[in-house]
Order: sequence, then C-alpha cells, then structure tokens
Amino acid sequence: MMKVSRRTGLKLAASALGAAMVNASGIRFAYAESKDVLVIGLDMSDMNSFDPGHQFAYSSPIVMMGAYEPLVTMEPGDYETVRPSLAKSWERVDDGQAWQFNLREGIQFHTGNSLSAEDVKFTFDRLINLKDNPAELAGNIDRVDVIDPLTVKIVMKDKDQPLLNLLVGPTFVIADSKAIKEQGGTSTADADTTDQATSWLDSHSAGTGPYIIRQWERNSQVVLDRNDNYWRAPASFKRVVLKHIPESATQLLTLENTDIDAALNLTPPQLNDLEGNENYNLIKGTSLDYVYMTLTSSSELNKALANKKARQAIAAAINYDAMIDGLMAGYATRPPSFIPNGVGGATSELTNEIGYQYDPDKAKKLLAEAGMPDGFSFDLYYGDASVAGTTYSLIAQTVKSDLSKVGITANLRPVDQSTARDKYRAGELPSVLTFWNPDGPEPWTWASASVQRVSKRVRWDCPPEVTELVTKAGSAKTTEEANKWYRKYMEALVDNANYLILFQPIYRVATRTNIKGWRLTAAGWQVNLYDIQPSS
Repeated sequence: MMKVSRRTGLKLAASALGAAMVNASGIRFAYAESKDVLVIGLDMSDMNSFDPGHQFAYSSPIVMMGAYEPLVTMEPGDYETVRPSLAKSWERVDDGQAWQFNLREGIQFHTGNSLSAEDVKFTFDRLINLKDNPAELAGNIDRVDVIDPLTVKIVMKDKDQPLLNLLVGPTFVIADSKAIKEQGGTSTADADTTDQATSWLDSHSAGTGPYIIRQWERNSQVVLDRNDNYWRAPASFKRVVLKHIPESATQLLTLENTDIDAALNLTPPQLNDLEGNENYNLIKGTSLDYVYMTLTSSSELNKALANKKARQAIAAAINYDAMIDGLMAGYATRPPSFIPNGVGGATSELTNEIGYQYDPDKAKKLLAEAGMPDGFSFDLYYGDASVAGTTYSLIAQTVKSDLSKVGITANLRPVDQSTARDKYRAGELPSVLTFWNPDGPEPWTWASASVQRVSKRVRWDCPPEVTELVTKAGSAKTTEEANKWYRKYMEALVDNANYLILFQPIYRVATRTNIKGWRLTAAGWQVNLYDIQPSS
C-alpha cells in the first residue's frame, strides 16, 4: 500500500473540496488563466447585502467600493488627508454647521443616468430612513439640501461632531436614485417598512464605480464586470470574480494551482511558507481592524458575568501575547480598548500602560473578590468562519484553555456566522468572539459605537459621564485635546471589561506575480479593485 504523507493527504483533501466547489459553481476557476479576469479567494460567509443602506459586514465592502464611490476618499496608508472622489471640492459653510460639496460634471451611473445632487440627497435620506445598522453612522446628519444640480449641502445636528472623515467609507457611497426608485426603493420616513429595492440591489449595480455587480450566489461567488464608461478610465480587468473559499488550505491549494490570483485568508504558517517564493507576492499592511471578545453585563444572560470583577478576571486570565505569537505568528498588535492602534492616541505603549495584561494571579484574586473563588462558567459563541488569518474556533480554544487555568469554564458554542452576527446584534449572547472593521478612519466612530449601539449588545447601561468623554473627544479642536479625552474614555472601558480586544492584525495577502497594484487599505474595505492590474 502506498503511504501518503500528512501534507500530501491534506492537499488531496483540499483538492477534492476545491473540485467540488468548482463543479458547483457557474463560473470556473479556469478564469484565472485569463489576463482579462481577476479571481480572488476569500471567506465571504458574513456577506449580507450589497444595498448601501443595509450592508454592514466585513467582506461586503470590497465589492461595494468596486461598484460604488463616495463623495470623498483617502489613499491607503494616509488616513488623515481627505481627497476628492465624486466631489471635486468641498467647504464648511453656515458658520461651520454644514459641509457643501461640488460634484464632478459628466459622471454617469451604471444605468447611464447622470450623477446629480438629487442622488446624494436621496442616498443619504434613504440611508437614514432605512433605520438599519449603517444609519447610526449618519446620526449627525440633520438634513441634506440640494443647492443646484451639482451642489449639495449636508447640514449637521452638532457642528462640533465629526462628519467629513466618515464620508469616505462604504456606508456613504452614492447610489442612482432613479434606478432604485424604479425597483421600489424610497427615501421617505417610512422606508424601513416600505422600501422594496434591496433584493434588486443585491445582484445589480446602482453605482458609478469601475465595476458593475452582475451576480451574487451566496456562499459561492460574486461576479463583477468592468464599467467601460467609468469616468476615470476603464479598469484593467474585464471581470472580477470573488470566490467563497472558507478553508485556508483550499485557498492555498487553489493559489498554488493558479486557479485564483489572490488569497485573503491564509494562516500565518501558510504565508510564512510562501515568503521568498518567486511565484508570489506577500502584501503587508497594518490594519485598523481587530478581533474582540464581548462579556455581557446582563444577569439574565449570565449571573456571574453581570459582576464586573468576574469580567475583569477573564480579562486578566487571557495570555494575549501568546495568542498573537501562536495564532498570528507575531503579525498583530493590541490596542488598549475599542479604538485601534493608529488613531485616537491608541498605541501598543498605551496598552502596556492602561490595557489588560496577562496575570493569572490577579484573575484568581478578582474571582475571590467577586465571591467566586472556585470560578464560574459561561457560554462563548463564535461563528464557524475564518478571521484575520486564523479561525474563530482556534481563538475560542485558546481562550478556553487560558481561562481553565484559573477555574473559569468557557462552554464553546460554535454557530454559523450569520447566526452569531444576528444574535450578537440583538443582545442575546452572554459572550461572543467577533470582528470590527472600520466604517471610516475616524476614532469617534469606534468610540461612539461602543457607548451606543454596541453597549446595547452587551447590555451595558453606559454612564452619561463616559458618553460625555466621547462627545468631548469628537468636538475637540486639536488632535492632542481629542486624544486626552479618548484616553479617559479607554480607561473607563478597560475598567468595565465588556470588550476585550484580543489582537489587531498586521495583514498579509498572498497574490500571484501575474498581478500588481494590490494596496491594502485600513479605511474599511481592504483593497481598491481598480488599482489591481495584470503584471504584463
């Protein structure tokens, strides 16, 4: 009998799985052999919608920012300079109460309709009135006024709160009002119950971007075709295919077999094996994303976790550095709390100063102070999915092992990713492992979310004084002043121990050398598809 090595066996298993995925797909991986088609392998299990007013997942923005565009944007690596996109210029008006934008002339949507100020107003009104998760990011928009066909004014409720930086993200892309209305869409106050356009938007485009959405097969693939009338210049590829490949081993095999051009979810050991291989490029970049663990304040969901000292004990029992070394091969950092390193004054040095540190003796002491010297148990939920080059399952097992050493039992509860997301957002889980990617590179977005919508998910009745710290930071006139208030806010969150930030990845994406121009962005959508080109 022929002996098969473990490595060969894994490859054969992955090959069989990959073949099954190809055969079940309407578009074969063989597209990757064409210079006209870009094929990307990634885990898309969380992808929920391509409706700008409803999309609110990690993987969706790659598609959204290929098919749609915002008024303003930022270049990868520079998250302070706001640059033109659909708007060619802008200014503060009305004594600082509003932003006025001048739109580019001659831009057409995928339908052939021309971009106008009416589309901006419709898009933002619909976003607000759909009342879904993205609407919370528009909470400071009071109204949108059309000044003339190419001039639009966004009036703020509070002129001291940030807005401009938020507009760069996928939540604020501009959509074709005429096309959406034709599909039953509306921007009226009752849009949350009367709008009928989402199902159409999930498989069609109403944007101005370089690519047009042609097909979405959930948990299978997304197909984008080139917009030959794109206002800058047509993109390099005629078609982009995003393939749902949740297993990193299968992603690696299909990359090695030249069936895909880029793999987004390889593990650190797999990436290390590709380092120095002349057939691949490893694209690196520090993210503004992070993986975190929540702990409820609700005694209904878990009596022990309602005790702050019990939550603090969990925070002290996790060996964060060992997790980063073991699961991420050192390619990660860790912020003090809900604001990632790189914005809002958050740094690794500040984490060492005010953040959680691995201290099992302190954890045992806190358990005793909580009246639980023998520990306690709780249910830890997580999605059956890849995340940041590892899996939620491996993270959960690591947390469980660490906690067991101080007498705390984490009952692991794996569920499908959409269930984990929905139940978490509904505030139904005592603890969950999940992921945060930015809605825009503005620290206020993280801070405000943590004391508003996310605090509801962990059933934390945020004290007014903590909310006030976020307000003061958002209205600060200088970065230094803002960071002072953000530090006080982070100290408060660390003390309350509802959010444990486990790690902030340093991303590495493996691409074949047949493509170039892949630039990682931390602004909320990973990569600009328009930048990617064939190497020759």
